[in-house]
Amino acid sequence: MARPQLAPEPPGVPARRAALRLLDAVLRRGIALEAALDRATSDLDRREDRGLVHAIVSEALRRLPDLDALIDSATARPLPEDAKARFALRIALVQVLSLGTPPHAAISTVLPLVDGGPRKLVHGVFGTLMRKGATLPELPTLPALFHLRWEAAWGEDGVEGARAAIATPPPIDLSLRGDTTAAEGVELLPRHRRLPGSVPVPEIPGFAEGEWWVQDLAASLPARLLGEGPGTVIDLCAAPGGKTLQLAAAGWDVTALDVSEKRLARVSENLERTGLSARIVTADALRWKPEAPVDALLIDAPCSATGIFRRHPDVLHRVRPSVIAEAAEVQAQLLARTADWVKPGGRLVYATCSLEREEGEAQVERFLAEHPDYRLVPASAEVLPAGIEPHPRGWIRTLPGMLADQGGLDGFFIARMDRIG
Repeated sequence: MARPQLAPEPPGVPARRAALRLLDAVLRRGIALEAALDRATSDLDRREDRGLVHAIVSEALRRLPDLDALIDSATARPLPEDAKARFALRIALVQVLSLGTPPHAAISTVLPLVDGGPRKLVHGVFGTLMRKGATLPELPTLPALFHLRWEAAWGEDGVEGARAAIATPPPIDLSLRGDTTAAEGVELLPRHRRLPGSVPVPEIPGFAEGEWWVQDLAASLPARLLGEGPGTVIDLCAAPGGKTLQLAAAGWDVTALDVSEKRLARVSENLERTGLSARIVTADALRWKPEAPVDALLIDAPCSATGIFRRHPDVLHRVRPSVIAEAAEVQAQLLARTADWVKPGGRLVYATCSLEREEGEAQVERFLAEHPDYRLVPASAEVLPAGIEPHPRGWIRTLPGMLADQGGLDGFFIARMDRIG
C-alpha cells in the first residue's frame, strides 16, 4: 500500500525549519555554523532560501543574549535553553527586530515548527513583545563568558569594540596576487583591497583570472612579517590557504602542510586558479618532519578562533574554557616540535586568530624562555595598516575596535622570532 503524500508546507516554512535545525546544531550540539549549513539546508531547492537560513541564524547568534533577555521578560518562568519554543521565538524575533521581516510573516512561518501548548506559548510571547514595541540594543550584548574574559584582558574599550564589531557583518578583504591598481576597493596595505560585505564574491572582477583571494586583512599580516623570498618556507596548518598564496606570490619556495586532505584540496584549487605553486603535504605536524631545515616557518596554529567572531558569531556560543586550554596545549606542542625545523639565522612566525592571551602572548613568552636560540624581532610599522602599531614587546595584537571607522579587523596575535645563527 502506497504511503500517503504529505501536503507541502506553506511558503517560507521550510526555510525557517532549516534555520531551526541549523541553530540547534550550533547551540545544542556545538557544530560550527558553516560545517552544519549544508546538512541543515539539504532539502531546500533554492539558493536564495539557503542564503536566508544563513542570514537568520548568523544574526540570531550575533544577538542571542539580547533575544533571550526579551523572551525571558515575557514569560512567567524562563524557558529551558533547549526548548523548541525558545528556538522558534529566537528565529521569529530576529527576523522582525534585525532583518526587517513583517511580524505577521515572521510568526506565521515559525508557528508550524512547534506543536500543541508550546505553539500557544510562542504566539503569546511574540504577540506580547510586539505590542510592547520590543527592540534590540544598538550594540549586541556579548555572552557573559567573553564579556568577562575580554574585559579582564583588554579592558572596557576591548569589550565595547567587540560589541560594535559583532553588530554588523564585516567587509570583504582581498589579497592581491601582484601589485596592481586595477582592483576596486579601498587599499589599506599594498596588495590589499577592501570592499563592502554586501558584494557577492563570485561577481567581483578578477576571480576567474586568479587575481585575488578572500582573506581578512589581519589574517594577511603573518605572511607579511616573513617578508619577500626567495628561500624555503613551510606553511604549517596551511588550509584554507590564504597564507600559502601570499608566500608563493612573494617568491618563496612553499611547502603547505595540513592534516586535512579535504581542506588541502581547496588550497590546491586556489593555487591552480591563481597560477601560483606550492608543494602540498597531508600530514600531522606532530609526527611529520622536513628532510632538512628551512629558511622560514609560518605556524598559523589551531586555536579557539575567538578572534574571528564577527565573521563567525557561532564561536562565541561553542567555545568554552576547556576548548581554549586544549588549543593552548596543542600550540605549545607545535612550537616545541618545530623549533629545530628552522635554520640558524632563519625566521619563525607564530600566529593565532584568537583573542585569548593563553593562545598568544603566553605561548611566545614560554617558547622564548625554553628556547634561548630564538629572539623576538619587533614588527615593522610598514607591514601594518595606518593607525595600528606593534606592541612594545614587538609582536602584533589586533583587537576589535581597531580600524573601526574603516571596517575593523579580526582579532589576531602574531610574533616573529628569528633563530640565532
